[in-house]
Amino acid sequence: MTAIRQATLVGIAAEAALAVPGVAGLHPRLSRRLAAAAAPTRTDATWLRTSPEAGIRAGRAPDGSGWRIEVRCVLAEGRRSLDVAQNVHDRVAAAVVSHLAALDAVQPVAVEVTVIRIAGRHDVV
Repeated sequence: MTAIRQATLVGIAAEAALAVPGVAGLHPRLSRRLAAAAAPTRTDATWLRTSPEAGIRAGRAPDGSGWRIEVRCVLAEGRRSLDVAQNVHDRVAAAVVSHLAALDAVQPVAVEVTVIRIAGRHDVV
């Protein structure tokens, strides 16, 4: 059995979530945002930007029986939040399960999707 890299699962989950119509972006957890804010001052604003993977958290289930994936989404206005969140859930689960199957490491995958906010047309994510 091939070792499963958590970072790889995070990247797969981020790519799957961002491919869903109606997802404007992924939102980092508060701890990541605070860490970025506490970083040394820079003259440009690039340090404020976080990677899409910052909106995903992956880890082993507490009982060790599989994986837990948390997705924090910012949705585009004009779409039903429930439909988009369900689509994110399904696509992320399918992408992670497919990756695990390719490694011959089929395990249960639990996906939790949280909608953080609805972005207006002129909002920057």
